[in-house]
Amino acid sequence: MIAPRLLRAALAAVLLPVLGCSSTTADPVRHRAVRPVANAEWARGAVFYEIFVRSFYDSNGDGIGDFNGLTSKLDYVNDLGANAIWLMPIFESPSYHGYDTTDYEAIERDYGTDADFQRFLGEAHKRGIRVIVDFVMNHTSSEHPWFLDSASSTASPKCNWYVWNSTNPGWTQPWGGNFPTWYLKNGAYYYAVFWSGMPDLNYRTPEVKTEMFRLGRLWLSQGVDGFRLDASRYLVETGPGAGQADTAETHQILKDFVVDVQRTKADAFLVAENTVDTQKLATYFDDGLSNFNFPLASAILEGVNSGNANRIRSTLRDMIAAYPSGVIDAPFLTNHDHIRIATQLGSDAGKLRNAAAILLTLPGAPFIYYGEEVGLQNGPGSEDEWKRTPMPWTPSGGFSTATPWRAYAPGLAMSNVAAETSDPQSLLSYYRNWIAARKRSKALLKGDITPIDSSAQILAFIRDSGDERVLVAHNLGNASVMFPMNATLEAIIEDNGASIAGMNISLPAHSSGAWRMR
Repeated sequence: MIAPRLLRAALAAVLLPVLGCSSTTADPVRHRAVRPVANAEWARGAVFYEIFVRSFYDSNGDGIGDFNGLTSKLDYVNDLGANAIWLMPIFESPSYHGYDTTDYEAIERDYGTDADFQRFLGEAHKRGIRVIVDFVMNHTSSEHPWFLDSASSTASPKCNWYVWNSTNPGWTQPWGGNFPTWYLKNGAYYYAVFWSGMPDLNYRTPEVKTEMFRLGRLWLSQGVDGFRLDASRYLVETGPGAGQADTAETHQILKDFVVDVQRTKADAFLVAENTVDTQKLATYFDDGLSNFNFPLASAILEGVNSGNANRIRSTLRDMIAAYPSGVIDAPFLTNHDHIRIATQLGSDAGKLRNAAAILLTLPGAPFIYYGEEVGLQNGPGSEDEWKRTPMPWTPSGGFSTATPWRAYAPGLAMSNVAAETSDPQSLLSYYRNWIAARKRSKALLKGDITPIDSSAQILAFIRDSGDERVLVAHNLGNASVMFPMNATLEAIIEDNGASIAGMNISLPAHSSGAWRMR
């Protein structure tokens, strides 16, 4: 057995910077007892709307969305019923997507000025809409001044701000395949789990942790209401393969960040991107975070597409068994990394309605990806840009007076805000109706969930807030069914012909309903 001191030395030999780089400031992450602070209660039951500023609305005719354009569309977000907005990266970056930051203190110039952002923030808050922003903690751009300084010399004060090695350890990406994670620069190798343009920060260096935490406090002090934490499972690596994700050191950094954030702003909301199974996801809730529910998103899409609710029901039961009590889950259907749901479901109206109704009757804080509510399809390709195309405001586009930075997705003539706003049968109206119904029920907003055994095509569950119990039923199939009930019910919302029929609930194909239990 290797002694702990020798094991730490062995790890340091792999993970400390290139030979000659001073390691006096590098320090293993200290394990200390930190009691995670519960996330902001305002987010429990809130509906979030994910926005890519570049693609939402262009106010100045350059083909790129901006903060002034987004501000002009806040009434649309408000009318949808969203309580909060998640902004994809808004800080200075050399890329279109912004996940490779070059300046965490500057607003992306394509989107406007800091004053434009502050005006947007103020107008959102006036409407009761909270705003969280993407905070990319794991890595920076390879063009960030910190990295350029780190790579310049082994004597650089920032040499240890990134993870360097004198030889190539030969690791590959932890999610499989043969793509490397070490890259040569100036005679040494740096670690970058995603690609060479995004070198990982070294959280074993105290100055890195101090600076990133300071930046979090900075934006909270400027009025943001929390953060979406990008790639949060990869913060501290201990070796190849599984050692590149979900390490104890990573959990400790996240716990410390939660405490630091909520000392600064007690009601700040933190939601993390941890693409893991339900059991492992539970460990990130233990850190004091909310987490995007990737297993449930996958189950919903599979279930809606197949007309079989069994995997959704099973995933809900897994969550109940694994999650710590009192967490705020973050269910969603798709996000900016996925082929859009309208494309995955073949733009099938019944399936799109099923997916929306399921999402909006789940506990926690459901997230809607911009355009999802009007049936926005994916562009004609699998590249990420085609998952992030301009918002379709009118049958001709309406995003910009110029040529958009990216072409509109197919289906524009029918799937747009103008065509759907006044149509009571549209998908947009459907989203609005279910969000409004959610707000009319304390159980749907904040209650626990208990799945009910039923036939494969029916997803049914009880939402219970203690003083209100609600029965929710979704028919994922193509045929009408009768669902037995043993309680007196009062409708909160019934769609597509769902209704109470004697001692049963009648559920036409792809219909949903929610009823108070008396």
